[in-house]
Amino acid sequence: MHHNRSPKDKLFLFLKGLAMGAANKVPGVSGGLVAFVAGFYEEFIYSLQKFNLKAFKLLINKRYESFYYYINGRFLTLLVLGMVFSYFSVSKVLDFFIKYYELYVWATFFGMIIGSIYYISKDFKLNSAKTLIFIGVGMLVGVGISLLEPAVENDNLWFVFICGIIGVSGMTLPGLSGSFILILIGNYVLLLVDSVNALFDTITDIFTLDFSFTENPERMRLLQVLTSFTLGSVVGLVTLSHLLGYVIKHYKNITYAIILGFITGSLGVVWPWKEKIFKTNAQGKLLFDGNGNKVLDNYDRYLPDMSNPETYFAIVFIIIGILIVFALERYGNANRKPVKIKA
Repeated sequence: MHHNRSPKDKLFLFLKGLAMGAANKVPGVSGGLVAFVAGFYEEFIYSLQKFNLKAFKLLINKRYESFYYYINGRFLTLLVLGMVFSYFSVSKVLDFFIKYYELYVWATFFGMIIGSIYYISKDFKLNSAKTLIFIGVGMLVGVGISLLEPAVENDNLWFVFICGIIGVSGMTLPGLSGSFILILIGNYVLLLVDSVNALFDTITDIFTLDFSFTENPERMRLLQVLTSFTLGSVVGLVTLSHLLGYVIKHYKNITYAIILGFITGSLGVVWPWKEKIFKTNAQGKLLFDGNGNKVLDNYDRYLPDMSNPETYFAIVFIIIGILIVFALERYGNANRKPVKIKA
């Protein structure tokens, strides 16, 4: 398991982190899906499992090098660096594309999910009614989630902590989009837009030695929210990875069947042809959030109009999405290393 990584490996790991970070931000797509298709999902779960009592003891005894080695530190550090970097780079680009070319962005992700379904089911023996039932259960949950009504924003710190645990589930569970679930709980804008921007502004302020933000109640509130969300995410990552490590080891087929179902169910969330429906008040007036953006209520999905040239472009992007997955998978197969998962 512990091998020295070449510079090329390190770069690829950083890029995988970038891809996971970008995927986590898009509602309907999960970082776990990227890990799954690029062939490093099990190593990811395995490394997270190492945050246990033994790791804690190594830390307390100041054996930092052993600790770093024990938790597969280089793998996680590069991956996390990629993700963090992605929030300030790739996901800003994604925001732009979602704003102006929304149909094509969704189409590409739709293609990627179709590719992933093919890729996972190919290695999968559909030899029993039981696996079909589990795929069905996963699909129902996936579709059910995509039809739920979004709730109102809530910045209670305990609730935000729980959002952290839930939001991170998308990183560890392929096909379950953490950011989509945050939209449903009503906290997507608060946690993945406002508070990340507040952090961005704060870092900029600190660099310019401007500490006036400490007097700004709104900013301090958002930083508290972000801290609580981050703590929830860490707790979620560690606990979920232990649970998943156990489940993958003992019930691998069932787990993969449910994941396959989840991913298939999430096609509904990413369906490219949809219209945004915005929240209105009792008088039918549009509601806006603190930044003057309309508040998303849900999507109205429709069938593509075949007389519209845009539809054909979107189909091309779906095919590109499928090809991206195949390229990732070929790369993943060439570089796949065996991983021991322990219960």
